[in-house]
Amino acid sequence: MFIREIEPEDAESFNLLMKEVETEAYYMLMEPGERKGSSEQQRKWLERVKKVSNSTVLVAEQAGKLVGYIAVIGGDTRRTKHSAYLVIGILEEYTGRGIGTNLFQRLEEWARAHNILRLELTVVIQNEAGVSLYKKMGFEIEGIKRNSLLINDKLFDQYYMSKLL
Repeated sequence: MFIREIEPEDAESFNLLMKEVETEAYYMLMEPGERKGSSEQQRKWLERVKKVSNSTVLVAEQAGKLVGYIAVIGGDTRRTKHSAYLVIGILEEYTGRGIGTNLFQRLEEWARAHNILRLELTVVIQNEAGVSLYKKMGFEIEGIKRNSLLINDKLFDQYYMSKLL
């Protein structure tokens, strides 16, 4: 497995990866089929991300196939440019193999090199694997976002979590 920064040329593979993760993962923000963006729109977004010093996407690649990602969206004002919001997704078939840990380790190296001092994310409280991974990687719960997601007519709370570098 290889962790690297994404390139705009990965747009089609990345678009497919995100859609597949959203089909498999119960607690993702978007439901299966809800993401409508084209590969060309994805390419344009990736080109914009590459121009911003506090944002990136790291991908996990196995045998030439993208199997996981962590998107890093940096703050867009002077007062928030030191922080970044994270979104992670790993194909179900590849979970439990250390990919999440490796993505976070590489992310932390990248963040320190780009003057990011705060990493933050939200996670559904019932997502035990996600919460466990984030705590293992040094994230702490800061609060609860109540009734934040409606999944199959059931409301779910999310933890706000962060890690200070």
